[in-house]
Order: sequence, then C-alpha cells, then structure tokens
Amino acid sequence: MSEDSQPGPEDEFRDMLRQFLSGDSEIDPSKLVGAAGLPNDPAFMARLMSQLQSAVSRSGDGIDWTLATEQSASIATQSAIETSPGQVSALEQAFHVAALWLDEVAHVAELTVEPRLMTRAEWASATMPVWSQLAEPVADSIADSLTSVLRDQAPEEMREMLAGASQVMRNVGGALFAMQLGQVVGQLSTEVVSGGDVGIPLLDDQQAALVPQNVAAFGDGLDIPIDQVQLYLAVRELAHARLFRHARWLRLHLISSIREFSQGISIDTGRLEELAADFDPSNPEELREAMASGALIPPKTEEQLAALARLETTLALIEGWVDVVTAKATERLPKSSSIAETVRRRRAAGGPAESAFATLVGLELRPRRLREAAAMWQAVSDAAGGEVRDSLWAHPDIVPTSDDIDDPQGLIARLTGGQPEPDDVDRAIEDLLNDVSDDRPREAEDGTAEDPRS
Repeated sequence: MSEDSQPGPEDEFRDMLRQFLSGDSEIDPSKLVGAAGLPNDPAFMARLMSQLQSAVSRSGDGIDWTLATEQSASIATQSAIETSPGQVSALEQAFHVAALWLDEVAHVAELTVEPRLMTRAEWASATMPVWSQLAEPVADSIADSLTSVLRDQAPEEMREMLAGASQVMRNVGGALFAMQLGQVVGQLSTEVVSGGDVGIPLLDDQQAALVPQNVAAFGDGLDIPIDQVQLYLAVRELAHARLFRHARWLRLHLISSIREFSQGISIDTGRLEELAADFDPSNPEELREAMASGALIPPKTEEQLAALARLETTLALIEGWVDVVTAKATERLPKSSSIAETVRRRRAAGGPAESAFATLVGLELRPRRLREAAAMWQAVSDAAGGEVRDSLWAHPDIVPTSDDIDDPQGLIARLTGGQPEPDDVDRAIEDLLNDVSDDRPREAEDGTAEDPRS
C-alpha cells in the first residue's frame, strides 16, 4: 500500500464511529440514545443508527433537516385518525362564517389563499422549515461545543485523529439534534389545533389551517357544542393569519428576533466537560437529566434577557390583539367567553412538547403578558375604534411598546389628541391614517416580505 493510500486520522475516526454505530463496540448505542431523550424502541433505533451512519459518511456542511421532518411525520401518523366528511364540511363552513365575522370587526388584509384542513403529519411537515430555522443556531452551538470538549478532553494519542474529524463529529451531532427536533415537532403535531396555535407564524403568512383531529380533542370534555368550538377556533386562526398578511414586516421581524436570541445561546462547556469526564456508558442517567433539564445551557446574559423581553412583548401584542378581535367577532357565540378562557389557560400552561422545545432551544414561546396586552388593545378599541387600533400594525416604529402595555391611557391620549404637542409617533400615525406615508412595508420582487427597517 502506498503512503498516499494510508488511512488518515479522519478515516480512522470514521471507522471507529461506524464500529460503534453497528453495535460492535463495548458501548451500547441504545443507552446513549436514551440519555439524549429519544425513544429506545427497536424500529426507532434502527432508523436512527442508519441516519447516523449516513451522517458519518456525509462530506457536506450544515444539518440535514430531512431527518427531523421524517421523524416528526413518523410520530404524527402513529395516532392519526381519519377525519370524517362531516367534520370536513363543518370546519370548511366554520372558516367561511369566520371570515364574514372578522370582516365586521377587523381592518386588516384578507388572505389570498384558502384556509386548509391538515392532518397531523401535514402540519409537522409544513411547519418544519420554520422550526429548523429557529433551532439551527442552537444546533450549531452544541456542535461547536461538543467538538471543542472532545478535542480538549481526548488522550494525547487521539488528538490528531479528532483534529481531522471535526466535520464528522458536527455531522453526527447535527443528525442527533435533528432527530430530537423531529421528536418535539412530532409530539407538537398531536397537541396544536391550528397553524398559529403556538403564537408564531409557522405557516406561510398567507395561510390559515386547522388540524381537525386536534380540534375534536380540544372540544372533548368542555361541555360546549362542538360547532361553537370549531367556529371560535376558525375565527382565531384566521385573525392570526390575517394579521401577518396585513403587517407584512411582522413575520420576518419575529422570526429574525427569535433567531437573534437563539444565536446568543451557548453551551456550558465546563458542565459538558464534567459529564464527559465522569460519563459511564452503562449508566447514562446523569447525561439524560442534564439534557432534559437544560442544565447544559447557562443562565441568560443581560443582552439575552433584554432581547427576550422584547420578544415576549411582541408575542404578547400579537396574541393580545388576536384575543380582542376574536372576542369581538364571536360575540354571537353563547359560549365564546368559556372557550376563550380555555384557550388562555392552555397557552399559559403549555404542553409537554412545547416544554421540550424550550429545553432544546432555550426559549419559551408562551407570552407572559398576554392578559395585559389584551387589556391594552381593548382599551384602544373602546377609545379610538378598531380602525385606529389596527393601523398601529402598519409599521414597526408605531407598534405599541412594553411601556404602552403598562400605560394604555398614555397611548390612548396620543392616539386621540389628548397631548397638546404631537411627537414623532403621533405624526407617523397621522400620516398612516391619512394614507400619505411612503414608508410602508413593501414586498420584494419575489413576493416575500421585506423588513422595512433594512
């Protein structure tokens, strides 16, 4: 064998990983998978081992998110129940009536795409592009930290091998993270009732959708006629989708804010080094507990806390507006307030999958100031009317702030001329209401939303 054909350190490392993944080493891969919080059933293990072996052989950079899509769809279909024609017809009619009711109370753009009824698997696949966008910065941070720790902790004789195999480790770590994300999104697909149920625009901003199987599950045990539940949820989903269609800047702004927050997340390498040094492959419980509790993600920095506060304010403003508009549009429903309270409690508590996403990415999606934001929007509606209320979404510079949530009367005074000398915000609002401002959000040539601040 010539010198050029001798296997290098990277090849040795690939061979070592392949041996481990094929089960020919002393370490049981299934125990490591269990420590990562993934299911340990034979079918899943076979699929995971196959995907990790493929990751070892990959030469490209970046995470293969198709693994997450496949895993989420697999979970979503396990408990799927076919929707009856009667359910389909009832929900289609609910969307039709919901659109008419919203037209009466909201001054926002109508959707250009018909609402959809989605299976759990369709919801998981359709929303995965956004989930992967939000999770990618954290996945990269984990991969960088893992590579660094393994290189620093490795025995001297293995360092040359690991130094040439960083890409292989990143691929394997990325594949494992993608499978974890798929697990979370698959579980979420069994809990959500609509496209906007978790507060962020997971679908295209011209799309509204309901998941019939989950709508039926939501209505079980409420002692409320199911047609009222369907109509209320249809109004709420349409309101959420229409808001993002109307405020073309909002979707990009929100997703960019979440990614900006996620990019600031680092991994506690000290804690990771401790786990690596003390790790017992036959007893992976300590590693499982660290990953499940989020112990590897250190406390948030001051910058992150400030970014999180801004993000939570935006989420609260969105859902508060949706709550107020939905309440007004569904006044004809006898049980509207009861359904609304159920939705609020459900969002405040969150589900198991949402908690898992918070652990995985370090971000909770529950708006902490939802009730206060809703009270502010209601006060604005009562004092200035729905058209003025909805005009505040026209540009990011005039959207209410956290201070406005604290002091709705101050905002109302500015909107209704209660202050003798108008400031820049007043003048911007006046320009928008008079339709003379040329600083409106625009669409790019390809039809996507441009951030007006860029």
